[in-house]
Amino acid sequence: MPRYRLLIEYDGGPFVGWQRQSNGPSVQQALEDAAERLTPSRPSGQPVRLHAAGRTDAGVHALGMVAHVDLPRDMPDGKLADALNALVRPAPIAVLDSRVVTDAFHARFTCVERRYLYRILTRRAAPALDRGRVWWVPRDLDAQAMHHAAQELVGHHDFSSFRAAECQADSPVKTLDALDVTRVGDEVHVSTRARSFLHHQVRNMVGTLALVGEGKWTARDVRHALQARDRAAAGPTAPADGLYFLAARYPDDQIPNDQMGV
Repeated sequence: MPRYRLLIEYDGGPFVGWQRQSNGPSVQQALEDAAERLTPSRPSGQPVRLHAAGRTDAGVHALGMVAHVDLPRDMPDGKLADALNALVRPAPIAVLDSRVVTDAFHARFTCVERRYLYRILTRRAAPALDRGRVWWVPRDLDAQAMHHAAQELVGHHDFSSFRAAECQADSPVKTLDALDVTRVGDEVHVSTRARSFLHHQVRNMVGTLALVGEGKWTARDVRHALQARDRAAAGPTAPADGLYFLAARYPDDQIPNDQMGV
């Protein structure tokens, strides 16, 4: 049975998250339902299952989510994407590309790096076109100070202070490879990459760095919050609206994202 690698973009606003759940529509469910319509002759009792590089929360978006699916149907590169896009409408999901890969590829378990982008709109006027796609902070933030403080979090640390209470990870210890803050016009962008993240880790780091941008905290405060290993010691959780799953990277013998449009 062929295995297909998918590159997916979606607006997380209408969904309870990536993962199929009983309390509302999910991105996974929408795509699986579309894929099942493509393979009506599959063996009875074998549902279609998509596996993704990340399980985004409700309201979180994706520009380059990677997933894989096994289907009992041979389709040339790109054709599965076209078929899924036709069937998934009008849900705000776009499959940007599809490629046949070997069974050794697993979107989640063979991923070696995940990248996220967080967008903060810093202006007095509320967003009109980007409503639900940015965190609106109606005051200026010092992006340079935020970037300086962010470097306190880069490296191998116990991130308990930035971990959601419901996080199911075995350990709070992670290696954060990069955390960069830049100003882009009226927006402050927070970009980060690591092999894996704790639940709400990115949003909790952004909420903490926003305190620095407002002049309420310093880099030393961020360091002390990290060292406390206590969620109560760090800043608030930033809203889901501004968070994007940007890209996933895999070993060199598999298809790099730049060949799939990212």
